Amino acid sequence: MTMKIFAARTLGAVAVLAFAGSALAQTAPARPAPPPVTHGAPIAGVCVYDMASVITDSTVGKFVTGRLDTIGKTINSELGAEETAINNEAKALDAASRAPGADEATLQKRAIDLKKRAKSFDEKANLRQREYNATQQKSRLRILQEVDPIVVQVYQQRQCSILLSRESVMLVNPSMDITPAVIAGLNGKIQQFTFDRERLDQAAPAALPVKPK
Repeated sequence: MTMKIFAARTLGAVAVLAFAGSALAQTAPARPAPPPVTHGAPIAGVCVYDMASVITDSTVGKFVTGRLDTIGKTINSELGAEETAINNEAKALDAASRAPGADEATLQKRAIDLKKRAKSFDEKANLRQREYNATQQKSRLRILQEVDPIVVQVYQQRQCSILLSRESVMLVNPSMDITPAVIAGLNGKIQQFTFDRERLDQAAPAALPVKPK
């Protein structure tokens, strides 16, 4: 009975971790298109900018999104193989515990080993999640670094006096939105760049010895 309960708990824990891993490559849902509306006259000097649209609509933004999706799928594949192996061992252990004349010592050793594997899987899944998040943040920071000078340039060209985030504005006259011009400038500047998954499990370099004074 004890062995059966342990196996069931192990299966449940692995299933939760697998669900967490499957969410790595998911992206935020696209914003629905606003209903048709008649706008008033544009306000001179007031401009609006949508950074989210730069990520989804620019050439480099689409490239980054696709690359992150590939990295997420690779992580899912890696974790999925381990999940399957752990689940199979948990089921086999459960079946062995029901067999007549099962050796208790052997079952206990397998249970301990399985618990260690499940714990190791948990740690790896958490690490891969952090690595994915770090990769996403770093790649989007690169886009921000590339687009910031373009935003300033378009801001000056349009003679803006204030620049509002599109997220804080419910509706706006399209002529006040500098986002399309910014995206066009970014597309002309960069289309893609090379990046891989960040590795957070690499050992930190040893500290240099302190020279005596």
